[in-house]
Amino acid sequence: MRTTMAQTSSNNGGINQVLVEGTGNVRTFILNRSKQLNALSFQMGRGRAFCAGGDLSLVFSHQSNWKIGANYFQKQYTLNYVMATYSKPQVSILNGIVMGGGAGVSIHGRFRVATEKSVFAMPETALGLFPDVGASYYLSRLPGFFGEYAGLTGSRLDGAEMLACGLATHFVSSDKLPPLEQALVKVNTSDPDAISAIISHFSHIPKLKDESPYHKMKIINRCFSRRTIEEIISTLESEALDTKGDWISSTIQSLKKSSPISLKISLRSIREGRLQDVGNCLVHEYRMVCHVLRAEFSKDLFEGCRAILVDKDKNPKWEPSRLELISDDDVDRYFSKIDDENWEDLKLPPRSNLPPYAIAKL
Repeated sequence: MRTTMAQTSSNNGGINQVLVEGTGNVRTFILNRSKQLNALSFQMGRGRAFCAGGDLSLVFSHQSNWKIGANYFQKQYTLNYVMATYSKPQVSILNGIVMGGGAGVSIHGRFRVATEKSVFAMPETALGLFPDVGASYYLSRLPGFFGEYAGLTGSRLDGAEMLACGLATHFVSSDKLPPLEQALVKVNTSDPDAISAIISHFSHIPKLKDESPYHKMKIINRCFSRRTIEEIISTLESEALDTKGDWISSTIQSLKKSSPISLKISLRSIREGRLQDVGNCLVHEYRMVCHVLRAEFSKDLFEGCRAILVDKDKNPKWEPSRLELISDDDVDRYFSKIDDENWEDLKLPPRSNLPPYAIAKL
């Protein structure tokens, strides 16, 4: 089975938000909300985005009822789990923007094809959220501490960088995508070795640009291996004294502009994810997102949505406003069960007869 996307087709206002095509054993799913950069809705393409992430406008418009948002994330995380443990091979063609929730419905798949047009990012800390959709699983498994770097800073990675760090399994020039898709449909098989051989026939190893952060892995490992966000920033500032270029200063600025509580819970989430399977990662992320939606400690998600997505003044007023105002106990609460008698932990569907590829994630 090959998919450019996974979701069920649904009609909303007369427009199919996911287009489904089928030939033999092959099913192709195409996101079709191009004006919204294929942001994930309950219904869920074409255009310059594979998927720009979850549609947080829904969450923002229902902030008075946190359970509506929780229901959205519950369905999204369940889909991520099913895709991560799916028995048939999935091919995600990442030709464009791949951010946030868009990564959740592609990076968990077996084959991930990047192109020169691919742009990956997990920008949640700038929105008052955290890298979710199972990001604590796949970011924590990138080389060294590159996952902490990408998750905390929201740094944008191109297709070559995605391949280098393992977010993508193949790199194919965009002009070769049509014959690749035709070949995948023609072979009509679920044999992963056969599918891999076809993709490899069209793929090549691209050259990393000279200024790529992947060339700075020694500095990233030295700084982002630190125990706390404060220590990470302090180490980066020390490195900046001896290192030429704008990369470190822009990295520091990205961290300082992000939500302090988002940075702290994101670091903890990625660190815990290193020791958890994909299901447990999604369970702890669901607890976190429910606490974020309830906004008992911080309303940063709604302030981030206001500043970045609604008013677009790009000047969020975070609260707490500084890292030192957030204690370890404050962070701990985001990983605890919700004190609500009608709430329950994320219940993931049972999986059976899984291939070794999927079993390795459990």
